[in-house]
Parts: sequence; C-alpha cells; structure tokens
Amino acid sequence: MVSRVIPVEPFDLVIFGGTGDLARRKVLPSLYRRFWTGQMPASSRVIGVSRKSITDDMFREFAHSAIRDFALQGRDDEARIETFLRQLRYVSIDATGEAGWDELRSSLRPDVVRAFYFSVGPDVFIPLSEHLNRHGIAGRDCRIVIEKPFGHDLESARDLNRTLAQFFEERQIYRIDHYLGKETVQNLMAVRFGNILFEPLWNAQFVDHIQITVAETVGVGGRGAYYDRAGAMRDMVQNHLMQLLCLTAMEPPSRFDPDAVRDEKLKVIRALDPVLPADLVRGQYACSEEIQSYLSDVGNGNSLSESFIAMKLQVSNWRWKGTPFYLRTGKRLNARASEIAVVFKDPPHSIFGDETGRRGNVLVIRLQPNEGMNMWVTIKEPGPGGMRLIEVPLDMSFAKAFGDDGVHVADAYERLIMDMIRGNQTLFMRGDEVEAAWGWTDPIIENWTIRGDRPHSYSPGSSGPDEAMSLLHREGRQWREIAE
Repeated sequence: MVSRVIPVEPFDLVIFGGTGDLARRKVLPSLYRRFWTGQMPASSRVIGVSRKSITDDMFREFAHSAIRDFALQGRDDEARIETFLRQLRYVSIDATGEAGWDELRSSLRPDVVRAFYFSVGPDVFIPLSEHLNRHGIAGRDCRIVIEKPFGHDLESARDLNRTLAQFFEERQIYRIDHYLGKETVQNLMAVRFGNILFEPLWNAQFVDHIQITVAETVGVGGRGAYYDRAGAMRDMVQNHLMQLLCLTAMEPPSRFDPDAVRDEKLKVIRALDPVLPADLVRGQYACSEEIQSYLSDVGNGNSLSESFIAMKLQVSNWRWKGTPFYLRTGKRLNARASEIAVVFKDPPHSIFGDETGRRGNVLVIRLQPNEGMNMWVTIKEPGPGGMRLIEVPLDMSFAKAFGDDGVHVADAYERLIMDMIRGNQTLFMRGDEVEAAWGWTDPIIENWTIRGDRPHSYSPGSSGPDEAMSLLHREGRQWREIAE
C-alpha cells in the first residue's frame, strides 16, 4: 500500500513554550516527521519562544535532542535532520513583558501561513493574545492553537472564549484534543459512515451497551499540583472521553466538514442526561511496596480529588434511548489501554441452545497501544464432537496491515498540526462545544463536592475500585478486561 503525502503550504509556526516538555516530546518531533515525509515544505520556519535567553543554535540542539529521543524510528539521516534544524529560529520573550515582540514580528513573513502554538499554561493565553495583537503580529488570517485545559469550569471557559473573541475569530482558534488526531478515532467515522454494514445496526435496537476506557499505568508524576486541582473528571472525562463519546454516538453529518461534524457532536453533549450519584464511582490509588499512594504523590493527605472515575451515561435521543454508555479512566491501573467497545445484543433466539457456549458480537476500536480494530464474531469450534460455539476476532491491526509496506501511521500531533496549517478545523473543538461539555460536567462535580464524597481506595495494578464493577454487574453486564 502506498501512503499519499500532500504537502501543505509554506508556513511560519511560532511555538510559545518552545523549550517546554510538550514541545520536546510532541510538537518538534511531529514537525520533523512531517518534514521527513515531504509534507512540511523546506521553506517553512519554526520559531521557538520562551523566557530563556538562548541562541538559535542552542534551540536547534534542544530540538535535535528531542528528535533523537522521540522521532527517529528509521528516520536517522543526519543530513536530513540538519536540513530540518536550519528551519528553526529562537526568540526570547516573557509573555507578560514588552521585550522581544519586535524581533518576533520582524522574523515572520507576510506571504505564508502564520500560526501560533500556545504550548503554555492557560494563565498565559490572554497575555499572549493581547501582545500578538498590540504589536501587529496576529493578522486576520493567522491561526492559534490552544492546548487543554480550556477552562476549569463553565464560567472560566466562557470567560476565556469571550476574551479570545476580542482578538480572534472562531475560524482562527484551534482548540486541540490529541485524541481526535488518533488514526483509529478517525477510522471510527470511516467504519460507521463509509460502510453500509454498520450504520443500520448502530442504534439502541441492536447495541446492548458501549464501553469507553482510557487506562494508564503511571501515576500523576510531576503533575501532582495540577492534577489535585483537576481530578480525572476535569483532566480526562470532560475532554478526551467526551470527544470519544461524541464521535461514537453522533448522527451522520451531512458532509465531512468542520461545522457539520461539530454540530452533530454538540447535539450529543446536549442530549446527555444528568448523572445520578448511584451511577458514578470515584477512586484514588493506594500505596504498594514500590509505589506511593495518590495522596503522597500530590502532597495532600486530605485530598478528595479522584485518580479514577467510572460512570454510566444515557444519551436521550431517538438513536440511543435505553442504551447505556459506560465510561472509565484512571491512573495506576493494570495496563495502558484506550478503547471503545460496541457490544451488540444477542440474537433474539438461539437455535443452538445455551449449552453450546453462545457468545455476542463486539466491535473493539483500540486507540492505544497497537492501534486497530477487532470484530468479535461467533463461529463453530473446529473439530468433531457436536456444535460448540467460540468467539474469534476479525483483526485489523494497523501495524500488521500497513507496517510491512513501510506506511507510517502518523502521531496525533502530526495530523492535527498539519490540519491546522491547512485551515481544517474538523478535528478541533469549537467554543460552544467546550462550553456545553463544561455545562454537563459542572453539576456532577458540584453534587459530589456538596456531599463531601471521598473517593474509594484501589490497589495499584488493579482495574480500579471494586465498587466500579457494580455499575455493570447490577445489570448483568461486565467490564471488559483492561489489557494491552
């Protein structure tokens, strides 16, 4: 199979926070990989910006280190790396000060796409926007990329949207959620809307329930202070899991363009019922011989924030009424895995009888690791001895399907950055979508805060608190095993 690469227009990309962790792990390696494939033109420029007083060459060495650590994988041609590094510049700027802005303005060209990546904390978004406009750097055709968290609640999200609207039009704002850039997430739309096989069955009549899981083996790490203010609900459910839910549940858009897709996602959020206390379980990981507890990791022995959350949701519309969606995410679980599992109903009548070991159909979309899809179907177990049924997967692993032909499955940031340069907002969140998600999230958080609920303890390396199992067990269902 041949992967077709369509180059984007030449661009100037300014990375605020250019010497930070996100730039090192994701943004710079992604740009190099796009350069390697020929999608990023050699005439493009990348300008790193931060408060550090370093030279262009020092920034290039920083980028070289990032490429060696995160982007080689068969792309270790030093001559090509040096060509890429020559496209990099650096400007020292304090976001709240005045120095450096004239130098940045003079470094940008008027005849190419101009984009600004806010790889910084949300408290700096507004000062950056003000300076870009005051110094005549951000024109009507520029683009800005905003990283999460986009607000802490509905009120702060509205304030941020209103402030950004003073300087930029909605078409210029790219609120990034890297889950939307994952190849498998986009293939979910291709499978649903590009094949007659699935869409007629994609509703409450044929789907028993849907499970969305994002599990991590790591703890909060160096993000303890932030995470203890946010918790899993704000950090994961309000954005990442909400986006997966929307793409799974939304109606077919009239066409594949930004507003048509985002209109349908917004309808899903607005159709979500409030979550009852009995349909939600929160947890905190305890300690083990080798691992500190969540309370120790965040340095707050009285913390009521959750490192795990599981919930049952209902989408009240004609397509999904009566079909539950189960969401769960947590840290220090037994495996790193992200998947969407669509569990179809059993046939209304089995001609084989219960003793044959009847199984159901499940479509599993794996986001990480080992991106791909499995469709579990029931067949006869080979061999003599009667009709015994077993469950087998029809497997489409991207690595197996495309790896032997040398097709590179792009990282989410690679795709999203290139889409931003093209001006395609399909895989980015719109302002009203963000506000609707917070509008649904805030009452849930407010309710458990008023009650003073304490998260349940769970062991590191487990699948979460035992109480989370009851969300499905009480209805005769069970969680899928968390496994890589």
